Formats: sequence, structure tokens, C-alpha cells
Amino acid sequence: MKIGIGQLLVEGGEPERNIERAKRLIERAVEASCELILLPETLDLAWTHPSVFDEAETIPGKRSDYFCKLAKQHAIWICLGLTEKENDKRYNTSILISASGETVHKHRKINLLEVEFPFYETGNQLSVCETPFGRIGINICADNYADALCLGHSLARMGAQIILAPSSWTVDHSITEEMNPYKDKWIRPLTELATVYEIPVVSTTSVGYIVGGPYEGKKMVGCSLAISKNGEITEGEFNEFASDLKCVDLELGDGKWKGTQFGQMINRKRG
Repeated sequence: MKIGIGQLLVEGGEPERNIERAKRLIERAVEASCELILLPETLDLAWTHPSVFDEAETIPGKRSDYFCKLAKQHAIWICLGLTEKENDKRYNTSILISASGETVHKHRKINLLEVEFPFYETGNQLSVCETPFGRIGINICADNYADALCLGHSLARMGAQIILAPSSWTVDHSITEEMNPYKDKWIRPLTELATVYEIPVVSTTSVGYIVGGPYEGKKMVGCSLAISKNGEITEGEFNEFASDLKCVDLELGDGKWKGTQFGQMINRKRG
């Protein structure tokens, strides 16, 4: 499966500009013959931007419909994060859109950071989706924190043959490339999931400086990750200013284990 890792420059409260950049990345992924492109978390309004209270939209809605049309037009699968409104509640949501333009899966972020509490409600479902490639599991950013990795383990035990995680990784403004800020926070837990269950795990993050909200002044520097089922790592560029696309070929897990077989397999590896 050829996947486009779409690091996207996301500006707080600028949905039209963000979506236009996402469109260009999708077109680049199509030109590179990618079968699926993974885009970041809350790419419309940006993570924890105050515009969420007035500008979040329903799913289906105008913004999600736009990406459905792009997927159908270009015959490419798209996984992306949007800010969702349902009645008087808002969610940090990711959707999977098929190459025929249908929204086939939706996940609402579960492991919210405390600073997210005023902005989003907690998701309460976890599931996988059958696709022509295999079973795809989706979670979002901090759903893969080391202390919440049970969510990824659950997706794997539900039969996920790949996990996709739209993200918005943030660091202090003083962080530089030489500091390698993601080794323990992201590389270690994602590699654990990939190698224990022998499934690839892919996480794409935004880039740009955060304006507005509780993390104002921090930055998103990229370094998106694709980890193969054998633990091989492909890393995106360290770049806080520009959108970027990296393409990677990944072999999905074969889905040969079910139920208690997972525990037996893990015990054999430990032995």
C-alpha cells in the first residue's frame, strides 16, 4: 500500500487557507500514485483554536463533503482530522474517505489533553474498518501516548492491519532539530504497537506556529512517522513553516491472529 504522509501547514482559524493547502497535498499524492493520503488532526481550524466554538461543522457537512468530492475526483483514499459539531457539542474527529467519495469510518479522540477539555468532548467508541487494502484502525494523536497505548492495542486486537493517526504534535518554540524531541514520546510507543502486532503504524502531524488557545507560541515541526510492521522508521521533515509530502510503501499486517491468539503470540515473543 503506497501512503502519502501529508505534513500540512495549519493556521489557527483559517479553514479556507488550510483546506486549499490540503487540496494541493492531495493532488501531489495522486501524482505520486499514492493509494491513500494521511493528513493531520483538526486541519480545518487547528488544534484548540478558539474558532472551534463558532466555526465547527457537522460531519457530513460542507468541509467533509469537499474532501469526499476530492477523493472521488482523484480516486484516492483520504484520512484526515476535522473539528466536528454535533448539536451543542464539539469533537476532535478523524474520518476515512474511500476512493469513491464515501465517508466509511469516523473516530472521535478519546485521550484528550486537559487543555482540550474546554474545546472538545471525549469520544466513546473505538473500531476498525474493512477496506480493499485490509482492516484499518484510526485513532488521534494523544490516543497513542504511552499511558494510553491500550487504545492502539485494542485496535490491533480488533483486527486492524494498519493504524492511522492524524496528529498535531507540539513542542516549545525553543526546540531545534538536533534535540530529537519525539524519540520517547512518539517513536517508542508507535514502534511498540508496530512490532508487537506486526502491523504498520502511520502518524502525520501539522506544521506551523500555534496562534490562539492555550498553547499559543508553541510550534508544530513535523517529523511525521511511518513505522513498518518490522519496525523500520520513515520520518518526515523537521519543518515548522511549509507543507510537505513523503510517500512510503507499507506492507499491511496479515491479520492471522484473533482473540487469545494475540496473548499466545506475545508470550512466544517474550519467551
